[in-house]
Amino acid sequence: MQIISSVLIAIGLAMDAFAVSMGVGTTEHSSKRRARIRLAFHFGVFQMGMAILGWAAGSTISGSLQRFDHWIAFCLLAYVGVMMIRSGSNSNGSSYCTDPCSGRLMMVLCVATSIDALAVGLSMAMINAPIVAPSITIGVITFALSLLGLSAGSRLGQKFGKRMEVFGGLLLNGIGLQILLTHLF
Repeated sequence: MQIISSVLIAIGLAMDAFAVSMGVGTTEHSSKRRARIRLAFHFGVFQMGMAILGWAAGSTISGSLQRFDHWIAFCLLAYVGVMMIRSGSNSNGSSYCTDPCSGRLMMVLCVATSIDALAVGLSMAMINAPIVAPSITIGVITFALSLLGLSAGSRLGQKFGKRMEVFGGLLLNGIGLQILLTHLF
């Protein structure tokens, strides 16, 4: 696979992680540099790992996975989005009860944003394309764009406060809905 193709695929795959990172960036939990790097790192590793996993699985599970992968992504993103909307609508207390940059919530976000990388890995196996260099490219670009999204979301969150957390939740719900509708129609 050519380098340009790998980079373009990586950018396309990283757009979900970028958008989710913008939403998470609006929360107070993402204000620390370590939390941002941790989340971006995990997004990159999951994207890279899912591409490799998809490639390794080859065509064995591609048909069954493609039937419901969009539902999984939709449900995970909708769940996190609703939590953010509820938290942003709460005028009392801290902005976000659960830290989206660590623990179970971070894993949910990582899986939700990397399911499409699994499908890309499957398709690469079907055309007998190598996986090592493209998967590393996918991971690095996802990491970089996630950091950029976290930074942009943080700036917007500082400027507009908790309203941006509601917006971030709506954004996650919109991404989930877009994934679902794209696969259904």
